Amino acid sequence: MSKHEQPIIVGLDIGTTKVVAIAGRKNEYGKLEILGFGRAASEGVNHGVVINIEQCVNSVELAIKRCLENNPALVINEVYVGIAGKHIKSMQAQGSRVRANVDTEIDKNDVEQLLRDQYTTHLPTGDQIIDIIPQDYTVDNIPGIVDPIGMSGVKVGANFHVITGDKTAIRNIKRCVDRSSLTTCDLVLQPLASAAAVMNDEDLEAGVAIVDIGGGTTDMAVFCDGILKHTAVIPYAGVNITNDILNGLRVLRSQAEQMKVQFGTALVSEANKNSYITIPGLKGLPAKEVSVVNLANIIQARMEEILEYVMLHIRHIGLEHRLNGGIIITGGGARLKHITQLAEYVTGLDVRIGLPNEHLAGGHNDALMSPMYSTCIGLILRGYHDFESGKLNFAGDSKNYIRDEDDSLSDIRISDDETEEDSEEGDSSGPAGAARDRFKKRQESMRELFDRLRGKFMELFEDLDDQELE
Repeated sequence: MSKHEQPIIVGLDIGTTKVVAIAGRKNEYGKLEILGFGRAASEGVNHGVVINIEQCVNSVELAIKRCLENNPALVINEVYVGIAGKHIKSMQAQGSRVRANVDTEIDKNDVEQLLRDQYTTHLPTGDQIIDIIPQDYTVDNIPGIVDPIGMSGVKVGANFHVITGDKTAIRNIKRCVDRSSLTTCDLVLQPLASAAAVMNDEDLEAGVAIVDIGGGTTDMAVFCDGILKHTAVIPYAGVNITNDILNGLRVLRSQAEQMKVQFGTALVSEANKNSYITIPGLKGLPAKEVSVVNLANIIQARMEEILEYVMLHIRHIGLEHRLNGGIIITGGGARLKHITQLAEYVTGLDVRIGLPNEHLAGGHNDALMSPMYSTCIGLILRGYHDFESGKLNFAGDSKNYIRDEDDSLSDIRISDDETEEDSEEGDSSGPAGAARDRFKKRQESMRELFDRLRGKFMELFEDLDDQELE
């Protein structure tokens, strides 16, 4: 299939500090060509929860506008939206059924009925089941069965991973997208989108914890034995570090953010003891000098707290000795200097930075190959999973498209907040046949996982009052 026969899929990452829209299309080698990029400061979102609809809509519209300005031939009508927030929770559950007709084989209806039974699980007031993911099955006294269909047995059971969230908070995200004149194809948990972008089949087999340190929340997804074992949203992330610097050093928020990005380090031992940062004084006051060591002390204290929460979740599910692949850190927080060394010290596990560059075609701006865009790249991959598995029909007037199919990717430029000039374009040569085969194998490995994670998000928005948005 040529690239022009592939759909154009847009990922929309609505975060606490930024809103990012990326439009991508696969080429003949299965790699993503970026057709448009837009980024805007996020307003009206706090720790992943929308607190002001109008401000959030303005941020989404600005990100989409910049994406369209990035490529004037691009038309965007549909998006895949990432969702997180401190209201997202997960828990483990077990369920079983005694079959009425034990003389027949276990079929798909038996498995689906077992899954439906779990939706009667008691939840705290205001919470809603978002998704129930089967992990493994039990038939009579035989545990650890991946697929029980075709087996014989009296009693069939399963272990489930149940993801819950506040229904109102989730619907507010979709309302912001709707009011931006966009159609939501699907809502995807951000840690799962990030996992798809940075994890390979070896990681899935070995067992890894994906830790996405964003602006408002730190999102986790833990995989072991090829199964999603745990998801969690920790309500501490980059904005908390900025607030700590703001309060501890008594500077402006913009100054605190700039110091964190430009001079910050996660390890005090790596800070230069003789270095100082000069902060301009306010309204005629003298300039202030801040020690780089003091800045590092503030950052390390908060990062240690976040990483301790990560280990708390891993220990809670008893996998601290089974994650042979260690921890993959992604998100904007992964750009913090010496974050891997601190994470290895706190967790005792191997740590690496997760980058989405495995999926990107050559010739793109280097700024795209940043962990802060992992979620958006993962959302595009989720859209392609739906397309390739036949679960989503992209035909119709509402699809995304390019007005002139003879578009040139050389005009795509990314303006990064911390970069004054655009990066040089990389190598544009295509991958070899072996690389294509490896990439296809990886896609097959993730397809079954995505099928399990096919959620019930969209079912939450079928209420009539959703139509009263005028």
